[in-house]
Amino acid sequence: MTKKGKKKWQQLGEFVTKSMQAKGIPGTAVGLWYKEQTWAAGFGVTNRDNPLPVTDKTLFQIGSISKTFTALAIMQLVEQGKIDLDTPIRTFLPDFQAQDETVAASVTTRHLLTHLSGWEGDLFHDTGWGEDGLARYMALIAEQEQVLPIDTAVSYNNAAFSLAGHLIERVSGQPYETVIQTQILEPLGMADAFFDARDVITHRFAVGHNDGQVARPWYLTRSAYPAGGLCCHVQDLLQYGRFHLGDSTKNDHPLISADTLALCHTPQHTIFGNEAIALAWFVDDRAGKRILKHGGGTKGQVTLLALVPEHNLILVVLTNSENGGSLTREVLEWVMVEYLDTPIPQPEPIAYETADLQPYVGVYDRSFANVELGIIGGRLIGQLAYKKGFPDEKTPPPPPPPPATLMPVGQDHFIITDGPMTKSEAHFLRRPDNSIGWLRLGLRAYRRVA
Repeated sequence: MTKKGKKKWQQLGEFVTKSMQAKGIPGTAVGLWYKEQTWAAGFGVTNRDNPLPVTDKTLFQIGSISKTFTALAIMQLVEQGKIDLDTPIRTFLPDFQAQDETVAASVTTRHLLTHLSGWEGDLFHDTGWGEDGLARYMALIAEQEQVLPIDTAVSYNNAAFSLAGHLIERVSGQPYETVIQTQILEPLGMADAFFDARDVITHRFAVGHNDGQVARPWYLTRSAYPAGGLCCHVQDLLQYGRFHLGDSTKNDHPLISADTLALCHTPQHTIFGNEAIALAWFVDDRAGKRILKHGGGTKGQVTLLALVPEHNLILVVLTNSENGGSLTREVLEWVMVEYLDTPIPQPEPIAYETADLQPYVGVYDRSFANVELGIIGGRLIGQLAYKKGFPDEKTPPPPPPPPATLMPVGQDHFIITDGPMTKSEAHFLRRPDNSIGWLRLGLRAYRRVA
């Protein structure tokens, strides 16, 4: 541990502490692996009502980072010749149905892992704790709206990953959790990673917070496990990150071959500009150095796992607040500058006339929420309204956030400049006739309905 390295880590801790205080985040855990050294620490408390100090062994819900585990299990089955990425999933799941029969017959495993199936992806429904839970969940996809045509654009899809979890079960003949435990967690030595709340409560763990209050319920339903149900601590996620940087190929029985691991990280479809989707992983080339990353968000817990392969750097940030997204983004930006001298370029607003905004005015809808856009005071203003809750259909929808300003940064490309979604990007997607058909906000497509 060099003096310079120790000082830099202390500066990062000071940055995290200051940002937590400004955002009202009760607890955060941060882990960094760089130059063959591991740094990890906890900040704040696990629970405002029943506080314990957060440590580097405090369990958090890592949310959608779990999707990368699901994709890895799929790729193990691909290597074994049991799944082909481009074969329709009905080959393996002959009873699969979707609202659009053409989609049901043509959707492939690659579509599932790259968010390209096009159906409504936020389906949070409790189908029970039994081993048929994911099979029962699959049946519900038939009722999901086909928001945009398959293969059109990346639109974030939790339901597709729960379906991928069921595919793993059907092909392997084992429950999803068993496959992840025996084929990934145990070989990587991730001894403190769990899905079941009954396992988590025997350890120190964080609870989520919304509006400064403890978020309830804490647990996620079994149907959400493949999309976001794993719980672990920063040390285990750093170990997982090292696997993705190549440690898996250094033993006699690697989890996956080097070529297949590289495929997991290879861009499959452009999202916008220099950002793309790989097999579950998001690829960010904006800084000129590739960043592989995935975030997670559950009920009041927001997380990030980011890898910079060129520099063998791994960053983990786990928070127990709905406001954690801005912290995870700021920490990544800080690390890229302070450790790698590589800022991540940010989109800058461009000059525009009020008339330029008129084509985007309208109502955009999906079954989970809708967005209304209008021009007020020469600015494009958006109002988001939720129609459903999380983590299941019994939870009422949250109140709408304040209206937000969308500033143009390019053709059909906007950035939010105020409110809780500040710095989030919005893209407008066009139909073949060049008319605006969809708004993509939070990486989710909303169909234009008015």
